[in-house]
Formats: sequence, structure tokens, C-alpha cells
Amino acid sequence: MPRTPPPRRADFAAFLPVQTRWADNDEYGHMNNATYYAIFDNVISVWQMAQGVTIRGPGAIRFVVVENGCTYFREVGFPDALEAGLRLTQIGTSSYRIEVALFREGEDAAATLGFFHNVLTDATGRPRPIPEGLRAVLDRLRTS
Repeated sequence: MPRTPPPRRADFAAFLPVQTRWADNDEYGHMNNATYYAIFDNVISVWQMAQGVTIRGPGAIRFVVVENGCTYFREVGFPDALEAGLRLTQIGTSSYRIEVALFREGEDAAATLGFFHNVLTDATGRPRPIPEGLRAVLDRLRTS
């Protein structure tokens, strides 16, 4: 079965810089798998906050991750300077799927592609519809 090629920078709507750390590398000299997920989560949160979305404290939105994954195309690790590309691939009534690709500085092909499928919940943990204002923010990550 042929492998899907890595996505390109042009496939993403927003970018944030990510500097790898010495502690990100494992015994084999590449970035630990769990670190990729921590970076993805952090990048999504930082992007949301930059868009004015409240993710902490009173009035914060509460998205719960119901599925995630990662495809690795090339190893990265310290001291790589990376850029994280974000794109929205699906949005429903109460959930959305966001993808985060990590690119080495100056490279057009992604080294990794991760995704999170998030569901907006109320205080009881039940799904609730994504409000129009928040939907408009998420739509900024749509690509053609």
C-alpha cells in the first residue's frame, strides 16, 4: 500500500513557531512521541488564545479530546526550530477536527501530521453546540 505523502505548507491556514528543547529528545536522539502530542496541544491552545478564545478560568470553553493521532514522515528533535501549521478539516454541530503539521525551518514538506477531534461540552460533560462566534474563529483555519 503506497504511503500518503506529507502535506505542504500551502495546505495550512496559520503558523506558529516552536523551538524544540534538549529534554524533548529520547535515548535514540530524536523527539519522544509523547512530546509531539504536547506540542500539538500547546500550539492549538496558544492559537485559540491569540484569537480571543477563553480556555481558562470563568467562562472558559471546555473542549474534550475524543480522538487523536499522528503520522511521522521525518524525525525531528533538538535543536530543530519548527513551525506548526494549523488547519480545520471538519466541523459539526458540537465537534471539530483540527490538524497540526510540524515543519522544519525552511522546509516545505511536513515532518509530522497530528490531529485532534474535539467535542464542546457543558458543565455536566454533555456535548453542546459550538456557538456561532466560536465557529467563526475556527473557520479561520479552513483551507481550500
